[in-house]
Amino acid sequence: MIMVALASTTREGPAAQAVRATAADDVKTEVLREWIGERIFFDARLSEPAGVSCASCHEPSRAFTGDNSSKLGVARGSKPESLGTRNTPTLMYLATAPEFKFVEREGKRVPVGGFFWDGRAATREAQAKEPLLNPLEMNNADAKMIVAKIAATDYAPLVQRAFGANVFEDTERAFDAIAISLAAFQSSTPFAPFTSKFDAVVRGHAKFTETEERGFGLFTIRQKGNCAECHTVNRDSKDPRDSLFTNFGYHALGLAREASIPRNADKSFVDMGLCGPHRIDAPDGKKWCGFFKTPTLRNIEVTAPYMHNGRFTTLRDAVAFYATRDTHPDRWYPKGRFDDLPAELHGNVDRDTPPYHRENGKRPALNDEEIDDIVVFLKTLTDAWKP
Repeated sequence: MIMVALASTTREGPAAQAVRATAADDVKTEVLREWIGERIFFDARLSEPAGVSCASCHEPSRAFTGDNSSKLGVARGSKPESLGTRNTPTLMYLATAPEFKFVEREGKRVPVGGFFWDGRAATREAQAKEPLLNPLEMNNADAKMIVAKIAATDYAPLVQRAFGANVFEDTERAFDAIAISLAAFQSSTPFAPFTSKFDAVVRGHAKFTETEERGFGLFTIRQKGNCAECHTVNRDSKDPRDSLFTNFGYHALGLAREASIPRNADKSFVDMGLCGPHRIDAPDGKKWCGFFKTPTLRNIEVTAPYMHNGRFTTLRDAVAFYATRDTHPDRWYPKGRFDDLPAELHGNVDRDTPPYHRENGKRPALNDEEIDDIVVFLKTLTDAWKP
């Protein structure tokens, strides 16, 4: 299990220790902002009602994912009856994520970047603001409410020191300062430690077992798992930063509808990713409906459940779905294939990229033993590995 050096109760994480160890007048602004962000991240007084912090749904021990004790594929908010509509994505390894935009890949114009499953937040700062105000999450009525709460904390003087003595006199400026601080914290080392066994192998400090090596090969071979098509890895690089296991792109998997999401009880509700309901600026009409951002696979062992709707509770099922979605659809779709999208949008689902290109009843690209091997390899991506 990942053990990130952050203390949610003592509030003495890396940035806090750096501030304590440095003369007060000599603390660099970026370190101070990181420390402020750390305090905000773990402060459960900031929700409405109080009791929920950013860390409630982004737990360090779960690679900064979580459900705030809902035990479902979506997280509970500050009100007991409040439940989200999507699985909480990891906050790890996002420092290099580009803003949402369209790029040319293999002769096609495709979307990449942004934050959240639908990329609607252009920057990490924009992403940091939304949960504070979302009624299904921390439920503050407006920016003024959250600014007033932070102005009353014991770390308010640090905010003034980092952003100016009169920062709290301007709500917009203060809210920006809060977002900048959270972004600074989420860009710090605990969010991208590169301490997995995979990283040790890349650096030449360890070797894969035979099973891990087989799994790595199956992960990358196009006619087998072909996972690296979207979860990119640079096999030739000795720098782990070149293998983030995501291309920050978008993919339409056509997952089955997930009954545990309360909003799905309304048959008229459809989560279409880039087409809403959270995005209101859907690009290119309905072309990208059903597309969701490709997450990093780093720390995938500890981030269950999987997919944007939390459809799979085990890593093995998630891998098996890719391999057998089209060869054995009855295994995954009790109510009909791609039932979480309107029928007129089924054509958006990827059916051409291996291993999806195989037809119903045909032999899948991966057998059970090969699926197991890939799962073993994926566990080498868990940080805090010890030889």
